Amino acid sequence: MPGKNFVLRSTPQETAAIADAAVGRLARRMVLQLLEESPTPGAGGPAPALGMLHVLDHLQRAAERLQREAAVTATRTGAGYPQLGSACGLTRQGARQRWPGIHDHSDEAPTETLMMTSPARAFDVLLVEDDAADAILIEEALAERGARNLVQVTDGLAALEHLRAPGAVRPDLIVLDLNMPRMNGRDLLRVLKADEDLRTIPVVVLTTSSAPDDVTGAYSSHANAYVTKPVNLEEFEQAVQSIDAFYLDTATRPPRD
Repeated sequence: MPGKNFVLRSTPQETAAIADAAVGRLARRMVLQLLEESPTPGAGGPAPALGMLHVLDHLQRAAERLQREAAVTATRTGAGYPQLGSACGLTRQGARQRWPGIHDHSDEAPTETLMMTSPARAFDVLLVEDDAADAILIEEALAERGARNLVQVTDGLAALEHLRAPGAVRPDLIVLDLNMPRMNGRDLLRVLKADEDLRTIPVVVLTTSSAPDDVTGAYSSHANAYVTKPVNLEEFEQAVQSIDAFYLDTATRPPRD
């Protein structure tokens, strides 16, 4: 994937020193132009220092705007949140928080059609997951492929209440964890596949368990796929996007009633 080979050939301290020196020189020149006096610290009272503060504030805002432009450009050439975070000393989650929805802000044709497909109609996902951290990761992974209507519930009973509520939108895909309170994923799967109105909704089990009994039990209850959650964050993201890609781009979805 483009962007994975980004290497900064200096230490963070060296980069910071170079950046501070360059910004300092630029700021002093700007202050001199604004005040039309010597930039020597302390000369003429607090004016030079206040002028420096004023200029640095505007430089910070300009840097933030330029950062976002650079991030958009990077995503157009294939970079994802992991690469954006790495370039800025952030985690993938931190990069997403700084630039939410950045993959949807490009006005150019996408370079990777698979990652940016826009469905002909809304693609609705019901996520049945009680782990808040995993739910955030799944939502982020889906968001990187484009707009998704995602509803999350934390157990099987809440899922059934949502699915059977009057006027509820029928999901195109259910992503199901196994171990949850009240009604677990195993019991919910059996209920879904025994219900004539719900049995045709594709259900993908996404869980930490790789136990043979859980795998066999899920398929015996007519799960459409069983995916074990990877421990590595990037592999986790790729697993979720692979599920999404198949059911959006490859599989033919049943018509809605």
